[in-house]
Amino acid sequence: MTLLASILAETETFKSIRRDLHAHPELGYTEYRTAKLVVDQLTGMGIDVHHGIGITGVVGVIKGLKEGASIALRADMDALPLQEHNAFDHVSQYAGKMHACGHDGHTATLLAAASHLAKNRHFAGTVYLIFQPAEEGGAGAKAMIEDGLFERFHIDEIYGYHNWPGYEEGTVGIVAGAMMASASEFEIKVIGKGAHAAMPHLGADPLLVSCQLVQALQSIVTRNVNPLESVVLSVTKIHCGDATNIIADDCTIEGTVRCFSEETLQVVEQRMAKLSQDLCAAFECDLDFAFERAYPATINHAPQAEYMRQVAEGLLGADRVTEFTPTMGSEDFSFFLQQKPGCYFALGNGDGDHRDRGHGIGPCTLHNPSYDFNDALIPIGANLWVDLVMARLGPEGIGHK
Repeated sequence: MTLLASILAETETFKSIRRDLHAHPELGYTEYRTAKLVVDQLTGMGIDVHHGIGITGVVGVIKGLKEGASIALRADMDALPLQEHNAFDHVSQYAGKMHACGHDGHTATLLAAASHLAKNRHFAGTVYLIFQPAEEGGAGAKAMIEDGLFERFHIDEIYGYHNWPGYEEGTVGIVAGAMMASASEFEIKVIGKGAHAAMPHLGADPLLVSCQLVQALQSIVTRNVNPLESVVLSVTKIHCGDATNIIADDCTIEGTVRCFSEETLQVVEQRMAKLSQDLCAAFECDLDFAFERAYPATINHAPQAEYMRQVAEGLLGADRVTEFTPTMGSEDFSFFLQQKPGCYFALGNGDGDHRDRGHGIGPCTLHNPSYDFNDALIPIGANLWVDLVMARLGPEGIGHK
């Protein structure tokens, strides 16, 4: 692996930026300081900047020396509502907020690539740098689209990456087709008839129904879904009553559904509604059923996945690029992939050995209070972005076709 000298020369600069972002995490749609830092950096590089897209989103525009096609590179900027357990110098300065998913690193990586591309525009076409807010449950990608992202900027292809703990540092995982699952949330309210707990025959017990319903819902996965399809249906919250001697009026069940195909999701939603309705009716209870499709599945387009694979193999070597095993986690980059051809891939963050001092005792996994982004990925990721731009907008890519 031979990284560009210009990127290596600036690694410490963007490492410092990454650690500054880590120390000042901001939640979805409140990334004002982060967005300002991004705007200031891009402006200082001589890049055309557009901000306030999807509330706090930023887009940088780098035009090549010739007219041509365009690709977009995306980094997410938001942090998580989590109390950090680390004690190193760049630990979060904000109580209850932490960059526990590495979006600080994604942002720094894209800024490092931007710095090189701004000074080396030997390509035909345009590179759009998308700094997105609110990936963590806020659907910031959707917000940017609804705010006119693709109307304002003509984007032919779009690419993004996520650091991946457990993958060896600097290795890449790519897959064509489904990479991450859709995320849906449900709330089922069983409405019964309250009574004294010593006189249950005078009421209609919503908790009894709910307990049976929680078990019955699992039959959808085992008996209604094609066994070759992957589905997770998890009930994660039940709330009913406030006293031990009262049968409550109602009981609320909440949880999530994850799967890869729209057809399977349709089956699950329909069966959940039917089971809930019928079981409530059998026990003379009423029902409020809500099912929200939050994020669609992240489905990579095969040609773009192959382009990205070739770029990664060219920089890292074929032995450092693996077939990514799809995960039931979700990612709102999926909204971009519904609109434009593109690819989302994983870049190995290692096992946590990069945390030399002051880290918490927990593992270096995503959404963990002891997590920290591996700064060694900044030059690697930036070089991957630069090589991708040259591959797609250079003489052999779409830029000259």
